[in-house]
Order: sequence, then structure tokens, then C-alpha cells
Amino acid sequence: MNSGGLLGKAGMDGKMALGYLGVMIFMVGEGLEMGWLSAYLIESGLTVQQSALLFSIYGFAVAIAAWLSGVLAEILGVRKAMLIGVAMFATGTVIFLTAGIPSMNLGVMIPTYSLRGLGYPLFAYSFLVWITYYAPQEKLGTAVGWFWVSFAGGLNVLGAYYSSFALPYLGEVNTLWSALIFTLLGTTIAILLNNNKSSSQSKQFNTKADALKYVAKGVTIAFENPKIGLGGIVRTINTAAAYGLVVFLPTYMMDLGFTRTEWLQIYGALWTSNVIFNLIFGIVGDKLGWRNTIMWFGGVGCSITFLALFYVPTFVGANYWATTFAAILFGACLAAYVPLSALIPSLSPENKGAAMSILNLGAGLSTFIGPVIVGLLIGTVGTAGIVWIFAGLHLFSAFLMKYVTLPKSENKEIAERLKAAQ
Repeated sequence: MNSGGLLGKAGMDGKMALGYLGVMIFMVGEGLEMGWLSAYLIESGLTVQQSALLFSIYGFAVAIAAWLSGVLAEILGVRKAMLIGVAMFATGTVIFLTAGIPSMNLGVMIPTYSLRGLGYPLFAYSFLVWITYYAPQEKLGTAVGWFWVSFAGGLNVLGAYYSSFALPYLGEVNTLWSALIFTLLGTTIAILLNNNKSSSQSKQFNTKADALKYVAKGVTIAFENPKIGLGGIVRTINTAAAYGLVVFLPTYMMDLGFTRTEWLQIYGALWTSNVIFNLIFGIVGDKLGWRNTIMWFGGVGCSITFLALFYVPTFVGANYWATTFAAILFGACLAAYVPLSALIPSLSPENKGAAMSILNLGAGLSTFIGPVIVGLLIGTVGTAGIVWIFAGLHLFSAFLMKYVTLPKSENKEIAERLKAAQ
């Protein structure tokens, strides 16, 4: 990796920059429907329960693909795994739009929308595996920070803003069709224009049985190296509250007196902050230590700021700026978990893909676990109880990080590289 020039100062080179840009554009296509598709499907004939079922199974498909992405990237090569993801996403989108939505038949909608969900983790997380191999160890936190800037920037920020402009002109179905433009453009930039031979390389296996054993290693490595398993649990907790809050917090905020537009702006500020701090905490992690950053800014920080996001408007009423500030703080602390993507693969340098599979599984499971916690418990503990459960989980993740440590020799080597790079 060439460290000179403007890109070098930003912690990347031209190959990485093309990849980041491609991932961001691809994720716009994936994220453009997040804020409105469920409501549209309910208006078009589905019940709330049917819509919830569709998105729950979709979330499970995301989790499975996220888990497989690490090992498949090493078995097939990163580029091939990414292309398979694109093919799945495009195929699922086309059938979902031509046969699923017109019929509102769950028998068609569930498998095709789930196929779409299988596609994007293979594309994005396979690229993340390549980053963990390609980026220098002393800059790995910064490198994965840039990845999450690209990922969240496309998924949570640009996708939502694009839809707000596109829906009035294109309508819901045509806006969904336009997702293919973003995904194909992102693919072109990240893969076809990024002429990088190392992204085509794969692990060499003597037999198919050996390859299948490596797929299994995407599970067994969590037991062979319990620190990696703990990292997967921490990653699940990381965004569980963020995915769970969309189920109950918007209604609560509007009951307090916020308008729908105000809430959407508060929510947008949360994720805009997260995108910015993904990079900042990647750099901070390289300087202060990956584990300490995750433990204190991530676990403890998220616990405090998530409570603030709930209690600030509860006590002061529909104060837009105070609540926005609390949301910005929570989004920033969510980003402090970013160094996990540097720390966990460093625990198993010879099997980074398998280690990343555990981490990616946690990322996928959070999209499923967050809403499930809300659905199962809100009737019993209420809104405040759910908030305290998520705050407690973040504190628990900080406790778990006490045990996720690099070997002393690895810590010493990284410290020496950091000193030499300064």
C-alpha cells in the first residue's frame, strides 16, 4: 500500500478508495427503501404481521449471508464472492418487483426479498475481508473505519436522502427499480475498475472436503478461540439497539409532540454522526488501542447516550435541538465499535476470513435480534424497560471486551509499527 499523497494521508491508496466508493454506491441501492417499504406494503394490502414476517425472514437471510461472506471470500476469492452477491441481489430484486409486489403473494415475496438480502452482505463484507488482509496492521483500524463510513453512508444516509427526492417523481416501484442502477454502478467501480489481482486470489484447498471444512471453520473458530466468539457477541450488541429503536421510538417521539419530519431529521442526524465517527474512531482505535476504544467509547458510551436519547425528550418535552444532540452522541458512540473489525481478525492471522465470518454473523444477527427483543418484551416492560435492556446490553458488551485481548507479542509488534509510522 502506497502511503504517499492525499490518499495516503487519509489512510488508503487508490485501490482501496475505488473499493470504498463502489461499496458506498452499492449500499445506496440496498438502503433506499429502508424508511418506507414496510408502510407501502401495508398500504398495498399486507397486514402488519405479514410485513413483520417478511422483514424478519429477510433479516435472518442477511445474517446467514454475513456469516458465509468471510469464508466464501477466502474459498472463492473476494472478487468472485462479491459478484455472486451482486447476482443474488439483482435476481431477487427483479423477481420481487415483477412477481412479488404486483401479486402481494408472500409465497413469492419472502423468498425473492430474502434472496436480495443474501446478496448485499456477500458484496460488502467480502470486500471487508480483503481490507483486513491488504491494509497494513498499524493502519487497519483506520482502513476498517473508512469501510464503515462507506457502508453506513450509503445504507443509512444517502439511500434515505435519495428516496426522499425520488419517491415524489418516480413512485415507489420505480424507485425500487432504480436500486439496480446504484448496485451495478457500485459493482463496476469496486470490481471492474479496481484492477487488483489480490482480490481474485483464494485459499488453495486440495479437495472439496477441505473447502467444506473451512466453511465449518466459520463456526468452529468461535469455540477454538473463545475471544473471537466473544467478539461476535459484542458485534451483535453493537447495532441491536439501533435496529430495535426504529420499531418503537418513532411512535414514542411523535406521542411526545415531535412531527414525523422532525423525527426523521433526528434519525438522520444520528446516522450522519455515525458515518463521520466511523472514521474518527477508526483512527482513535489505532492511537489509543482497539480494545479500550470499543470498551469505553462503544459499550459504556452507547449505554449512557441511548438512555439520553430516551430521557432527554421525556423530561424536557419535544425539544428538537436537545434531542438531536442526544441522537448525535448515540450515533457517534455506535461508531466506537468499529475497531472490532481490526481486532477480531488479528486474533487469528492465518484464518482472518473465518474470524470475520463470526463478526459478520454478529452484524447480521443484530438486524434480527434488535426488533425481536422489542417485539417479545415491550408488552411486558414497556418502552422505558426496552431502553434499559438495550442500555444494559451495551454495558455487558463493555464487560465482555475485558476478555478480548491480543497476545502480548502482537500488541508489542503493533506498537512498534505505530511508532515507526509516526
